[in-house]
Amino acid sequence: MEQLSRQRIRSEQIYPERVIQFGEGNFLRGFIDWMLQRMNNKGLFNGSVVAIQPTPSGKVLPKLEEQDYLYTVVLRGVEQGSTIDQEEIISSIHRGINPYTNWAAVLALAENPSLRYIFSNTTEAGLTYKKEVYREGIAPMSYPGKLAVLLYARYRLFSGSLDAGFHIFPCELVEENGAVLQSLVLQASHDFRFPEAFRLWVKTANVFYNTLVDRIVTGYPDESIASFQERLQYRDALLTVGEPYHLFVIEGQQNLEHELPFQEAGLNVHWAAVKPFRDLKVRILNGLHTVMYAMGYLLGLETVKEAMEDPLLEPLIHHCLYEEILPVLPMEDEEKETYAKSVVQRFVNPFNHHRLADLGLNGLSKFKVRVLPTLLDYVEQKKKVPDVLVFALVTNLLYFRVVHREGEAMYGQTDKSIYRLKESEAWLEFLEATWKMYDSSQHSLAHMVATILGNEALWGQNLMQIPQLHQAVLRDLTRLIEDGIKKTLKNDLF
Repeated sequence: MEQLSRQRIRSEQIYPERVIQFGEGNFLRGFIDWMLQRMNNKGLFNGSVVAIQPTPSGKVLPKLEEQDYLYTVVLRGVEQGSTIDQEEIISSIHRGINPYTNWAAVLALAENPSLRYIFSNTTEAGLTYKKEVYREGIAPMSYPGKLAVLLYARYRLFSGSLDAGFHIFPCELVEENGAVLQSLVLQASHDFRFPEAFRLWVKTANVFYNTLVDRIVTGYPDESIASFQERLQYRDALLTVGEPYHLFVIEGQQNLEHELPFQEAGLNVHWAAVKPFRDLKVRILNGLHTVMYAMGYLLGLETVKEAMEDPLLEPLIHHCLYEEILPVLPMEDEEKETYAKSVVQRFVNPFNHHRLADLGLNGLSKFKVRVLPTLLDYVEQKKKVPDVLVFALVTNLLYFRVVHREGEAMYGQTDKSIYRLKESEAWLEFLEATWKMYDSSQHSLAHMVATILGNEALWGQNLMQIPQLHQAVLRDLTRLIEDGIKKTLKNDLF
C-alpha cells in the first residue's frame, strides 16, 4: 500500500508561508492546521505554515517530510444527533524546521514580512520560566527563549518598525496564556542581554492574544490503524483522529476577523473575552473529567464513555453537573445548559476511547484548579457542602494513596491493578507521608484528613476552615475504606 504523498493526490498547490508554528503534535495538526485548511479550501486565507519542532527528541517532522507535509485528519463523533465519520487530507503545513540542527533557518523566517502570525502548543510546561544563557547560533531550549531570539532578529532586520511585529496566539492550556508568554519572552530577552528598546518593541509592535482551545484530539489510532488504511487505501504515519466539536476563543486588543476569517469559513471561533468560555470549559468539561476519573478507575472502568454509561456512576455525574456545577456558574441558564448538553454528547462519543488513567495525570493539581472553585462557590451560595464534589475529592485522595515506591516512582493500587501515580513531587511526597499516619483507627483517619485539608501550601488555602467539609470527607473516606467503592455506591450514598 502506497504512502500518502503529493504525487499520490496529484496536488501541486502550494500556498505562501504566512504562519510560524511552534509545535507539530496531534493537537495543533488536528485543530489550528485543520482550521487553516478550511479557510484555504474556501479561498479565504491562502497561506501555509512553517512548523518548528519544539523539543530535541521530536519525531514528527521527519514523518511529515516523508509524506510531503501531508497528513489525514479523521473527525468522528455525534453532532446534533447525527453520526460524523469523515476524513480530510491536510496540506496547510508547507515545511518544517528542526531548530536544534538548523537554527539559522528559524532565524531566517524573520526576513519574510508575509509571516505575521505565530501559533504554538508546547504543552503547559512550555510556558514556564527557564533561565538560560543564549549562545549565538544555538537554539535556546525553551519556547519563550526561541521566540525572544526570533523576535529580536525581526526587530533588527526591520529597524524596530512597529509594522514588523507579529500576532501571537499561544494555544497552551494556561490561564491568560498570551500575557504569560509575553512576560516570559521579556524575561528571556533580559536574560539574553537584549536592549531595553527591543523589549519596548515587543510590547508595542507585537500582540500576544489570550486564547482558549477546545477539541478532543486522540491522535494516531494504533489499535485500529489497519482498518483505517483499508478504508483510505494509503499509509499515513501521522493520521490524526479527533472529535467534530471545536471551539477557539481569541481575546486581544486587535480584531483580525478580516485577516483570519475563521468565522466566515464556518468555524466555531469567537473573538471575545476568554474568561466566560474558560469558566464553562474548565468547570464543566474539565471539571467533570476530574470528578469522574478516580471514581471510574477505582470501579475498574477504563474510559470516559464507560463511566458515563455505568449504572452506579451515571446518576452521580448527572447530579454533579445539573445540581452542583451549573447552579453556581454565573452565566445565562441557556448558555450553560447548551454547553453542558454538548459535553455530555462528547463524553459518550462512540469513537473516542478517552482513558480515565490519562485523566489521572496530575489529578489533584487539576482538582485544585478545575473543581475546588466550584465546591467553594457551592458552599458559599448554598450554605452546605456538595455531596458529589466532596465524594470526588475523597476518591481523588484514595486514588493517590501511595502503597509502595520504586526509587522515585510511586504507585497506587485497586482490587485489579497497580498503577503509577503521576503528580508533582511535592504532592506525592506529602501524600505518602500523610497516609502513613493512618493505622486503621478512626482517630488516625480523622487526623490524616485534617492534615491533608489543612495543607495551605498545596491547596492555596486552609480547607479545614470550610464548614462541614472535614466531617463529610471523613464520612466518605471511612465508607470507602470499609466497604469499597462499589458497595458504597450501591448503598445509596447520596
